[in-house]
Amino acid sequence: MLSDDVRRTVADALRDAEVERTPIPPLRETWPEIDVVDSYEIQLLNIRRRLEAGARVNGHKVGLSSRAMQEMMGVDEPDYGHLLSDMEVSSDEPVPASRYCYPRVEVEVAFVLGETLPGAGCTEDDVIRATEYVAPAIELIDSRVLDWNIKIADTIADNASSAGYVLGPERVRPEDVDLKAIEAVLIRNGEKVAEGRSDAVLGNPVTAVAWLADKVASFGVTLEAGHVILPGSVHRAIDVRPGDDFVAEFTDFGSVHLSFS
Repeated sequence: MLSDDVRRTVADALRDAEVERTPIPPLRETWPEIDVVDSYEIQLLNIRRRLEAGARVNGHKVGLSSRAMQEMMGVDEPDYGHLLSDMEVSSDEPVPASRYCYPRVEVEVAFVLGETLPGAGCTEDDVIRATEYVAPAIELIDSRVLDWNIKIADTIADNASSAGYVLGPERVRPEDVDLKAIEAVLIRNGEKVAEGRSDAVLGNPVTAVAWLADKVASFGVTLEAGHVILPGSVHRAIDVRPGDDFVAEFTDFGSVHLSFS
């Protein structure tokens, strides 16, 4: 466990790494005592700083939502990060790849809430009732930790390695689609580079959203009406190169586009 002063020092280091595009060594090496509680508090320090600068909370993302990733990190549950208004990118305008340290993309089924979710004890039925629509999405992830050499404390403190997101134009009511059987293909510059299915996310992405609502309640956070929730990727993360053009195509669910300059 770190002191409050050391937590602020770690938050400053991560903020500077992001602003200057200069990744830092793994936090667990520089501060060996860091634990998961420290990491969430460090994440919140930097989120509060950005909110004070004018950003808004647009939603949250779930990370480590596959069993394979949890085993690799040595944990038994996902983690989460914040989606802020200054992280929303556009399908219509290329994103400068130089804005990030090690950008990667992941394909997800986004949930947009029409009602605020309950916190502790949130169920999958609660999620379905509260979801206004689901939409195709690409999450842009990044690591401010050198060479993506991360373990659980590193990624949580680093806002769950989140950096941006974009939603496709399609809007589907959750009851009108089998949320466990949405197939997606990611195409980079005309070539298929990844594919997956929505049940790669904890067997059901709805499960991930319910877990998130319950988890963030312990930190005094609520998933509110209007929030975008990214429950986890349907495939492994794909590296971004300057000039890349990505299209994620979903079976009977639309598509979403993101390009990089």
